Amino acid sequence: MIDQIGKQLDFYVWGDGLTRFGVLGRFGAGVLRNLWAVLRDVASGELNLRAMSLVYTTLMSIVPLIAVSFSALKAFGVHEEIEPHLYGFLQPLGPKGVEITDYIMNLVNNVNSNVLGGIGFAFFIYTAISMVQKVEDSFNYVWYVNKSRSFATRLVEYSTVLIVGTMAVGLAVKALVEFSKETLVVEMHENVVFAPVFHLTDRLMPYLITIGIFTFLYKFMPNTLVKLRSAIVGGVAGGFLWTTTGTIFTSFVAGSANRQAIYASLAVAISALIWIYLNWIILLIGSQIAFYYQNPAYLRIGRREPRLSNKMRERVALNIMFLVGKEFRSPELGVDLHSISRVLRIPSITLAPIALGLETKGLLTTNEKEQLLPGKEMSRIRLHDILSVVREDGETGSHEQPRWDDAINAIGNTLEAAVDKTLGDETLSALLDKADKA
Repeated sequence: MIDQIGKQLDFYVWGDGLTRFGVLGRFGAGVLRNLWAVLRDVASGELNLRAMSLVYTTLMSIVPLIAVSFSALKAFGVHEEIEPHLYGFLQPLGPKGVEITDYIMNLVNNVNSNVLGGIGFAFFIYTAISMVQKVEDSFNYVWYVNKSRSFATRLVEYSTVLIVGTMAVGLAVKALVEFSKETLVVEMHENVVFAPVFHLTDRLMPYLITIGIFTFLYKFMPNTLVKLRSAIVGGVAGGFLWTTTGTIFTSFVAGSANRQAIYASLAVAISALIWIYLNWIILLIGSQIAFYYQNPAYLRIGRREPRLSNKMRERVALNIMFLVGKEFRSPELGVDLHSISRVLRIPSITLAPIALGLETKGLLTTNEKEQLLPGKEMSRIRLHDILSVVREDGETGSHEQPRWDDAINAIGNTLEAAVDKTLGDETLSALLDKADKA
């Protein structure tokens, strides 16, 4: 029975059980595939570990982070407009959430650069930036990015996010507040016709603000190219889930009298930790959805170790070198593993070991932007050398020479001779010339 259920799920989720029913069927299949993939990733435990790590980082960095942001806001006199939104963050904790926010804001307001001193203030800034770095590292994990931003890039971009971004949000909020005070807007609020529209807008505003913030993070935080559409899809999913979870969590806190009786004064701290953890796990889930929307080839395999046939590995190696050589002759945007993954419709996690083998043999190299380039003159790169990377290198096992049967050895030699005869001394440059003439 379990096998039958598994086959039915496979048919409807990954097969054409739903997609054959038109647009709604394809949409339903897409939702089920993403739900399946996200639940699988959460169950694997890595996202949970990163969310819990971010909880600890949040506790260490929340005061410096808010203090640095508010320092920029105070210069423009808009910090008072942002403060109510900070209270809204811990609103699901009820009255105790307001007390916690009051305590944090008192700490922030008491921060004085003259009291801290130069070294103390520098450490304060470092603590704030380190939190953003932790968030980037978590997003990079989701997006299969192995290399973080350089220190100089990180310093400039993080400072921009913390200061310029915060000021932009503050000015936007202040503009909305001033706009809402206009006579015409007030009259429209009281109008019988427009009042329901404004009421609906007020109800939707928390969702829209959250979706906008999430979309911004998904677009700019990972150290890779994230398409705006993918960031919006992740932002909508994450923002809706975050706002809905906040409503549910508020009801949970309000009705948990037993928890108050057991944990007493620690109950609020435990609830705050759970709420911060839920925020981070939702943020990472939204990023995961954005990744799968942009890279649907990963939906089914996730982070499983890829297994390719020898024939497929040979074609992959040749195709990587072909695309790199083609881009090198006519440079446009540059080529990397992610762009090759999109062209070949093969996950980059599958391409990475083969690309690493090519790079080890000096056939490929990378620049500071992680773009792939030929490792040497393409007229000196033989196709036979490319195939050798996947046909001969990387063997492990006994140090002794295997003892083949004579009949098997003869077949192997015949196959090797056929490959040598077919390829001869043809080079990557010659292959590209043929493709240009075709």
